[in-house]
Amino acid sequence: MELWIVFTLAAALFQTVRFMLQKVLSLGTISPTGSTFARFAYAVPFAWVVGLGYLALTGGAWPALGAGFWTYALLGGLGQILATILVVALFSERNFAVGITLKKTEVIQTALLGLVVLGEGIRPSGWLAIGLGLAGVLLLSQTPGDAQSFWRGLRSRAVGLGLASGFFFAVSGVGYRGATLEVAGDDPFQRAVIALICVNSAQAAALAAWLGWRAPEQLHAVWAARRTGVWLGLTSMGGSVSWFTAFTLQNAAYVFALGQVELIFSLLASVLFFRETVTRRELLGIALLTASIIVLVAVG
Repeated sequence: MELWIVFTLAAALFQTVRFMLQKVLSLGTISPTGSTFARFAYAVPFAWVVGLGYLALTGGAWPALGAGFWTYALLGGLGQILATILVVALFSERNFAVGITLKKTEVIQTALLGLVVLGEGIRPSGWLAIGLGLAGVLLLSQTPGDAQSFWRGLRSRAVGLGLASGFFFAVSGVGYRGATLEVAGDDPFQRAVIALICVNSAQAAALAAWLGWRAPEQLHAVWAARRTGVWLGLTSMGGSVSWFTAFTLQNAAYVFALGQVELIFSLLASVLFFRETVTRRELLGIALLTASIIVLVAVG
C-alpha cells in the first residue's frame, strides 16, 4: 500500500475523533471562532515537539523557506481557519446533513482549484472515483427517511455554510500541497511537519490576536476547557501531520477523495458504540464510497 494512502486513512481517523471533540466544545460557552482557535492553539505545542524531535533524531536541519512557501502556507492556513469556523457553525443548524453534504463538494472544488493554481490534472479514472465517492456521500448525508426534506433544505442557511466551507477546504488543501512542495528535501514527513509547524503557529497567533481584540472572554473559555482541549490538540496534530504528509506525496484532490472514508469511520462508530441501525440507503452509500476508494487506490 502506498504511503499517501496510509497517511490519508490515518488523517481521516484522527479527524473523526477531532470533530467529535470540537462538537463537545461548541455545545458549551465557546463560539465557533473560539473552538477553531482551540483546535490550533492546543495542537501547536505537540507539532513543535514532534517536529523538533524528528529533526533531532534524523539529524535534519531546518530548511530555508522562501516567499513561495509562505504564500501557499498562509493562504492554506487562512482557508482552513475559515472552513473550520463554517463547519463548527453548521453544528447548530437544523439542516446539518444538507450542509455537510455540500461541504463534501470540497473534493471537486479541490480538483478544479488544483488544476488552475498548481496545474495538476485529474485522470479520467480519478474523476470516476470522485463521482462514485460524491454519490456515496450524498446517500450517507441525506436526512434518513425523508428525501423531500433534503431538497427543501437546499434553501437553508446551511447550504451557504456547506458550500463555502467546501471552497475554503479546497483552498487549504491546494495551499498546503503547494507549501509542502516548496520545502526542500526528500523526506516527505520532514517537509510535512515543518510546514505544519509554520502554519499552525501562524493560525494560533492570528486567532489569538483576533479574539483578544473582538472577544477576549473566548480566550478564557478556551483555557477553561483545557482538559478537553489537550485531547483536541493531540488529535488535531495527528490529523494535520497525516494530511500534510499525504499532500507531499499526492494530488490534493485524490487525498481529499480518499479522506471521505471518514464517513465510514463515523458510521461504524455509530453502529458499534451507539448501537444504531443502518438503513439500506446507507449501505448503498458505503458501497459506492468503498468503490471510489478502491478505484483511487488502483489509480493512485
